[in-house]
Amino acid sequence: MPTSWQVCSLIVQTRTALIPAVSAQLNALPGCEVALSEAERGTLIVVAEAEHSRTLLDTIESVRNVAGVLAVSLVYHQQDEQSEETP
Repeated sequence: MPTSWQVCSLIVQTRTALIPAVSAQLNALPGCEVALSEAERGTLIVVAEAEHSRTLLDTIESVRNVAGVLAVSLVYHQQDEQSEETP
């Protein structure tokens, strides 16, 4: 049975004063991690992964809905399907 793996990276803009709060909320989302933050500019680089594309899209929408998020830009997406080998 084939398995799917989806990953994307996002640039998230927020106010500089809200970086810690927004980062904590994003890290609490399933499959979501703040990989890098540039506090002076209010920019976060976020990596999100999921097994299904619908789940990944829901995660991106959840990122948009976090209080304090001003903008979300998708900068990378990869889908990998692997088949399980049977002996």
